[in-house]
Amino acid sequence: MAKKFYITTAIDYVNGRPHIGHAYEKIITDIIARWKRLKGFDVYFLTGTDENAQKNAQAVKEKGVKSKDFVAKNSKEFEKLCEELNLSNDDFIKTTDSKHVKVAQAIFKKIFDKGDIYKKKYSGLYCLGCEAFLTERDLVEGKCPEHNKAPKIVEEENYFFKLSKYEKEILRLVSSKDFIIPEGFRKEIVNRIKQDGLKDISVSRPGLSWGIDVPNDKKHKIYVWIDALSNYISALGYPSGVKFKKYWPADVHVIGKGINWFHSVIWPGLLISAGVKLPKKIWVHGYLTFNGQKISKSLGNAINPSEIISKYGVDPTRYVLIKDIPFNQDGDFSEEALKDRNNNELANDLGNLVSRTLTLCEKYPYCGNDDGLFKSLNLVKIGNYFDSFEIHLALEEIWKFVRASNKYINDKEPWKNEDCREVVLYNLLEALRVISVLLSPFIPETCEKINKQLGVKAGDLKTVKFGLVKKYNVKREGVLFKKI
Repeated sequence: MAKKFYITTAIDYVNGRPHIGHAYEKIITDIIARWKRLKGFDVYFLTGTDENAQKNAQAVKEKGVKSKDFVAKNSKEFEKLCEELNLSNDDFIKTTDSKHVKVAQAIFKKIFDKGDIYKKKYSGLYCLGCEAFLTERDLVEGKCPEHNKAPKIVEEENYFFKLSKYEKEILRLVSSKDFIIPEGFRKEIVNRIKQDGLKDISVSRPGLSWGIDVPNDKKHKIYVWIDALSNYISALGYPSGVKFKKYWPADVHVIGKGINWFHSVIWPGLLISAGVKLPKKIWVHGYLTFNGQKISKSLGNAINPSEIISKYGVDPTRYVLIKDIPFNQDGDFSEEALKDRNNNELANDLGNLVSRTLTLCEKYPYCGNDDGLFKSLNLVKIGNYFDSFEIHLALEEIWKFVRASNKYINDKEPWKNEDCREVVLYNLLEALRVISVLLSPFIPETCEKINKQLGVKAGDLKTVKFGLVKKYNVKREGVLFKKI
């Protein structure tokens, strides 16, 4: 029986269209999901949209449209993006789904019945962009650093969750080096808890017309962190669904650094109180930037990923986002970098290797043994990079084999050296087959094209070895990547 692997993205606000940062998170999650499938895991990959957020209600108010119609329309844009990105997600959760509403209310009630939710009046600094109360310490020059706006002072009576009750357990959890990666983001959380301690948090908002009702108190809506975070279990049919029993706890939550606190601290606190197993790992990524500034709708510099894909293709878009964004840092997106990598790496390195090899194999016979080319392939190193979620380094390691194969064909010159031609061409065909397996998590559409031209079915990691296919049905079909 295959070992399970449950991976999720954060769910996206639908107060506007998707931007390139949303695409990045979905792509890196998809790459890990596809890699795990290559390893034989039973993978469940979840993404979706947060449709009950106050941000959405604010956008509806500004546009003068019906909430239900607005969120439904924008949610479809995110579903469409998943298709355009060629994602392999197994489900797309919406927090307006009836199954989600029931779970969010059930979690609230379970925590309330335990005595961990109480009602009190509160005054604080509220950032609409974060949908969170902030402290003076959180602000930079009086503004939220995430959204570059001053928070408003809000006074209201809310239901509060006793997060402070679970401080010791949560500190012990986040102090583990296996829970939050990379290390820098883990240390931020640990230091914040040690410095400020954990305070009880608001889990309801009064007087809102949009959202999920608090059980037994319709004057309040369930606040975003119980509502939105519970999507990870509502999608699986908590508490008795077959998928919940099979896939929970999540193996990895993939999130941006701006919501690290909510996933690494608040989410575990809610789960501990509700008696639900904790997720195994939180993978925190940096932001995409444009000219050094965070890309976001609120800052007005959003880049439409659909336009980039339409202009350059899905695989070049996926490729450059991985190559240019390091594992634990922010990374700048630029169309110039995309053009450069498309022309020099995808078209020249990979595209020409496929074209040259298949052109020769349509002319000449091939057979033989491994003559040393595969020594340049380090599968263990690639696997280790994937295990540590350093997928940009895994891609670079695979690309070393692509470059080594190009050097091999240049050095051997099989178009004029008859003595070694058959062996060299067979080695190149086997190299292309293996490359298509290893690159399939990153550029799946391209790898399908390579397999079709080789006349082979898509393989998995068990097939990443020399000599498995003795006879290829080679049929070259155009170029893989057009020069921009």
